[in-house]
Amino acid sequence: MTGSSPQAIRTVLHPVSDLGKATAVYAALLGVPPQNDSPYYVGFEAGGQHIGLVPGGGPQGMTSPVAYWHVADIEAKLAEVVAAGATVKEAAHEVGGGRLVATVIDPDGNVLGLIQDGE
Repeated sequence: MTGSSPQAIRTVLHPVSDLGKATAVYAALLGVPPQNDSPYYVGFEAGGQHIGLVPGGGPQGMTSPVAYWHVADIEAKLAEVVAAGATVKEAAHEVGGGRLVATVIDPDGNVLGLIQDGE
């Protein structure tokens, strides 16, 4: 292993079928209102975690929650996990504010997320 260790899982995205109902449930669970609230994404910050709600699984076609590992260099980590046997599902791309995200599929079909925070 030559790459750097991931910083932590601090982001988990959940696909939801009804954004309004899910927002109410997660607000009650987390005890805070959403920090981001739009028709395509609702995000909560609670206890050092970011919990996101993605209606209909979003353009990435999520069918189950995806945990995102925060990394210092997303391209280097992608190369490392692909060399180890993962398959790229969603190549690294910016989602705003310089933040980059990507997903890979492990040999058992699990989706793993990577995030590199913006500068």
